[in-house]
Amino acid sequence: MENKILEVSHLTKNYQDLEGEIEAVKDVSFDIYEQEFLAIVGPSGCGKSTILSILSGLETASGGTIKFHKENIVLGYMLQKDSLFPWRTILDNCLLGLEITNSLSEENKNYVIHLLNTYGLGDFIHKYPESLSGGMRQRVA
Repeated sequence: MENKILEVSHLTKNYQDLEGEIEAVKDVSFDIYEQEFLAIVGPSGCGKSTILSILSGLETASGGTIKFHKENIVLGYMLQKDSLFPWRTILDNCLLGLEITNSLSEENKNYVIHLLNTYGLGDFIHKYPESLSGGMRQRVA
């Protein structure tokens, strides 16, 4: 296959606790190519979320290599539990990333409102997360 985007080789992740070392990910290798869909499947506790956290830069690997074959790659993934702030409205939760990066503009805000409308959440932009169903919260997140 051509157009490799990502190469992961012998990825490992170990955690330390009071009882010693916990091996969360052991010797994982895979490649991702353009227009390819990849699923990471396994039982609870096998390291799926840890791998995604390492790839997106939220955690560091204990070993192995990660090589991106394109510049300016942006990775994101949906966490198992949404991390909405209960004291912020739906719109304010959606604008948080733009606020943190000092990228919030009227144009960006209008686009976020457009997306919320597109996802069927337009009537809830001034509500709080507790007002939403689980599926709606996932769409906001």
